[in-house]
Amino acid sequence: MTSHEWGRVADDGTVFVRTEEGERAVGQYPVGTPEEALKFFTDRFDALEFEVGLLEQRINAGMLSPDEATESVTRVRTQVGEANAVGDLASLVARLDALAPAIEEQRSARQAERAARAAESRAEKERIVGEAERLAQSNDWRNGANRLRDLLDTWKALPRLDRATDDALWRRFSSARTTYTRRRKSHFAEQAEQRAGAQVVKERLATQAEGLAGSTDWGPTSGVFRDLMREWKAAGPAPREVDETLWRRFRAAQDAFFGARDAANAKLDEEYAANAEVKEALLTEAEALVPVTDLDAAKRAIRDLADRWDAVGKVPRDRMKELEGRLRRVEQAIRAVDEERWRRSDPEKSRRADDMVAKLEAAIAKVEADLEAARAAGDERKVQRLEEDLASRQAFLAAARRASDEFSG
Repeated sequence: MTSHEWGRVADDGTVFVRTEEGERAVGQYPVGTPEEALKFFTDRFDALEFEVGLLEQRINAGMLSPDEATESVTRVRTQVGEANAVGDLASLVARLDALAPAIEEQRSARQAERAARAAESRAEKERIVGEAERLAQSNDWRNGANRLRDLLDTWKALPRLDRATDDALWRRFSSARTTYTRRRKSHFAEQAEQRAGAQVVKERLATQAEGLAGSTDWGPTSGVFRDLMREWKAAGPAPREVDETLWRRFRAAQDAFFGARDAANAKLDEEYAANAEVKEALLTEAEALVPVTDLDAAKRAIRDLADRWDAVGKVPRDRMKELEGRLRRVEQAIRAVDEERWRRSDPEKSRRADDMVAKLEAAIAKVEADLEAARAAGDERKVQRLEEDLASRQAFLAAARRASDEFSG
């Protein structure tokens, strides 16, 4: 018999392995030596030991899911328990059993990680639903559709939640997308209808403008063009393919009219340049009247200047405001002096001033009489009050007399 630490070979070639329960036959090796027989079965143990070590590495490295790891441990443990090999089989079983806590720890960690991912996914999906519902009620027709597509791509990349929660959030998201799409289509259909109406209006306005382009009735036609422009702006955009063409037609007619008007006005301005020189001379005369020293003479002079001013005729448009403004300032200065004289000589105001003086004089006479009586009676308190009243009324009387003198003057 040939022995080994964990097994032996009987004389008939039967190979036994030693276990905690006793010896167990693992096979026969009748053709070789006992040493070769033991080596054959210890090599089998080495192969099992290698497989156990490899499984330990993979589990400790987290290369297997907890379920895969548990299944692999169970499978290898069965192989070890039934192995026809010679070696410390109990140690391999112990090593396999020692993997259970690591697997459970990984299972707990993965469960916590899944829970965290689920919470993040739920929060992100709720955010997506909230944004989609806001977009569904918005009028962001330019960017809304693209944004909803981006939100859908983001949704697809997120982990699923439990079916009830995921389905409820998806229904809200899908409903928001449907609502937005329906409102967007309605908007563009309405816009297309409005653009078609605007095209009809603008075609009419362009035709009207072209009919007015050759008019020489500058004032009224300018007003008509302003009205046409207001209508054009109020019409809104026509379909893009015709809007620019219609605008070019309208603008060309407008430019033709106003170009001709400006040319005609420029020619008139040349003719009116001499009138401006005459009015400059009249302004020199008018401005010499200020400051006003003789109001009646100034009023006669300004009336004469105004008649001569009107007789001169028109001046270039770029000089009108300046020249008219200078004449207005002279007229205003004379008018101000005239109004001041009237204010001073207003009979009604003069009468009211004289009446105020008479009333104050009568009131003061009464206060003086009352004061004399109080002094005679020795009533010091009443004397003091009446003296203060008398001083106040005398001050008012002085002011009233000055006003009366001013009006009478």
